[in-house]
Amino acid sequence: MSRAALLVLADGRFPAGGHAHSGGAEAAVTAGRITDAAGLADFCRGRLHTAGLVAASLAAAAVLGADPAALDAAADARTPSPALRGAARRLGRQLLRAARATWPSAELDALARRFPKGAHQPVVLGLTARAAGLAAADAAYCAAYESVSGPASATVRLLSLDPFDATRVLARLAPELDQVVGRAVEAARHALDDGVDALPAASAPLLEIGAEAHAARAVRLFAS
Repeated sequence: MSRAALLVLADGRFPAGGHAHSGGAEAAVTAGRITDAAGLADFCRGRLHTAGLVAASLAAAAVLGADPAALDAAADARTPSPALRGAARRLGRQLLRAARATWPSAELDALARRFPKGAHQPVVLGLTARAAGLAAADAAYCAAYESVSGPASATVRLLSLDPFDATRVLARLAPELDQVVGRAVEAARHALDDGVDALPAASAPLLEIGAEAHAARAVRLFAS
């Protein structure tokens, strides 16, 4: 297993399309729920323990060999917002393009044929990690970290927030990120025996509502 592959996959410069998405941060800024670093910390903590946990468990389960179609259906069921489902599939499609160019594999090729319009991003992330020789925990870390690093980076642009403050928010979330990854991997292992219903289904209604409001806006900086 190459830790260098983990660094490549987790690098924000990996061309997976995430830079165009705020993870709900733009909608939260517009609604006045994020106005400073403290608000960003609250937002990221909530997202980590809901959307982040769900994404991390899906990615870990994909690495462990769960059926991608079942995982994709589970991701759909855990994403009520059509706008968020569309964004997840667009991100999955872009990640799959980058992954097939970086770590060619028959599994990634099969996923592309099975989901020509894109599978959910965490499912693609898990199979990408598997193709790169990474473990379930590695994929879970990537998914969990993406769930907070994207909003943090976006908020720097949206509010002209000091990048040092945004980075401090991420650093202080590190112990909780470890906890979320542990829960995600444990759930993924249970899912192999008990099916995808064993995966977390933590909800974040404001993220879903915000995504629909954001999608309806005529002017926006980020795609989601």
